[in-house]
Amino acid sequence: MTEQEWLRTGSAATAGGPPPRTTGRVPQWVNRRTLLGGAMAGAALTLLPSPGQSPASAAPRRQGPGAFPFPEHPNGKGEFAVLVTGDAGTGDEAQYAVAAAARDLCEAEGIGLAVGLGDNIYENGPESDDDSEFQDKFEKPNSGIDVPWLMVLGNHDCSGLIPGSGGDPSRGDREVAYAATSRRWYMPDRYYSVPLPAADPLVEFFAIDTIPWSSYVAQLDPHYRWDGPYMREQRSWLEGALRASRARWKVVIGHHPYLNNGKHGSAGSYDGFEIGNYTSGVHLKDMYEKVVCGRADLILSGHDHTLQILEPTARTGGTRQVVCGASAKTEDGVAHFGHPAAWQNFSDHGFMVLKVSGARLTIDAYTVDVATRKATLRHRARQTRPVAGAAPAHA
Repeated sequence: MTEQEWLRTGSAATAGGPPPRTTGRVPQWVNRRTLLGGAMAGAALTLLPSPGQSPASAAPRRQGPGAFPFPEHPNGKGEFAVLVTGDAGTGDEAQYAVAAAARDLCEAEGIGLAVGLGDNIYENGPESDDDSEFQDKFEKPNSGIDVPWLMVLGNHDCSGLIPGSGGDPSRGDREVAYAATSRRWYMPDRYYSVPLPAADPLVEFFAIDTIPWSSYVAQLDPHYRWDGPYMREQRSWLEGALRASRARWKVVIGHHPYLNNGKHGSAGSYDGFEIGNYTSGVHLKDMYEKVVCGRADLILSGHDHTLQILEPTARTGGTRQVVCGASAKTEDGVAHFGHPAAWQNFSDHGFMVLKVSGARLTIDAYTVDVATRKATLRHRARQTRPVAGAAPAHA
């Protein structure tokens, strides 16, 4: 069954009127479990997107005219301070409130960098590299947070006909192209790395594209299949980049989490699915376990509209999973799974601040009251030893 056929089937339930407005991952008038079950039985997406023209790589810092500069020195507190947001791109009141609260902290915390963990442009991603939604759902809400933003792709950024399906990865190229004209948005490729400072890195960020491993529908374009050239190249690049990194601290940023106590669940069993090459995220689980765990200090993810600082465990090889996807949407207030957590919140909007020095890595979690646009520090997690343990401490 094609995606168009799914839509026609779902529309039968609303005959006599237009389908209701949706803000979720798939239209509300389609039974999601039925739809995904069809995908797991071999259904595939829509029209074939054009194959990618060039492999992604660790790219140089190509930025738009007048781009805000990367910090090359720690702030006055001896730290690189990084704002972390996720699933923010709605353009609605909650996004503006979270951004306003974060903006108030930027000067006090000496924030010199920001991270956007995907679902940057709800619900379908941009229609072109100059779509007005870039202004409405990124530039205007984040006005005044005048730092580079490391951006990664989310499933909504790569929608097919079904919002949030992740079924058309080629749409993500529009977000890469947009970086050439923005002062904030940094996405030199679909995956890339950024060391800080560049000459003698204390911390290095590895931005990855998790979408073709974890789409809600199968990929028909051979270039973007889970075992196709694009995903093989990305995995090989990440493994080599982590191994070669001279940074004391290593942070992997991607939309889909490895572990997660929210309703989406963890890689390998997303949304209750444990079979197939896509919806379950089984191949992303394999990648995290074989390439990232025990090598990176943090995995920063969104996707679930929650705030979670999970504990590093033997399963993760000491790597800590952080979920920060509540910058515009929230979930149902309930923990659905029981992975050990230092702190978690399933009902409030919020963001986090990552602070890195030679001596420690700190994560501050904030919730935001949308009505007052005020942030409250809820938890602080620290670690003093990097997972890899081999890199010498910086002063």
